[in-house]
Amino acid sequence: MVHWESKSYSPVVNFPEPPTVLDLSGSTPYGSPDSIWTVGRYDEIRGIYTTDLFSDGRTVHVGIDLGGPVGTPVHAFMDGVIHAVGYNAAEGDYGHTVIMYHQIDGTDVWSLFGHLDKASTIGVEKGTKIRAGEVIGRFGDESENGGWPPHVHVQLSLIEPENHDLPGVVHPDERDWALSVFPDPRHVLGFLY
Repeated sequence: MVHWESKSYSPVVNFPEPPTVLDLSGSTPYGSPDSIWTVGRYDEIRGIYTTDLFSDGRTVHVGIDLGGPVGTPVHAFMDGVIHAVGYNAAEGDYGHTVIMYHQIDGTDVWSLFGHLDKASTIGVEKGTKIRAGEVIGRFGDESENGGWPPHVHVQLSLIEPENHDLPGVVHPDERDWALSVFPDPRHVLGFLY
């Protein structure tokens, strides 16, 4: 068991105003008419996954989405090392992604940041040490982030990713397993809802 409270964490996104918490459990399009600053929930069964990527019935979201304008900086929540950088090109996928490695309370933890813009990930290389609060990417636009409104998908993992990808949405039959290996990002992001 990870004692998340043993560390303090920097904000991943500096919201200039309280974000609107989205309800994506139906088929309502991603986004909010009330605010450009949004939060998409962890462990939410969603009805918005309509591309071929999700034809296997995956609907359970195992990260947290932090939304805002294209170009919004994404910061490291703590010191770490770049584990992987890459591009997930399928429609509905992450687009440009950075994965970091951390040690928290003696436990290996990986953090995935998806839907970034290409320009901010150029030159980011595996093995690079990153300090808490350092910018590791920026929100990409729909043409490069998998086709989504601008946001960052933040996901924690207790299993080492093989590359620059992790399943950010799982089938309901895999929910219990996924929640055990992909902990709630609010452990490091703080109380968002």
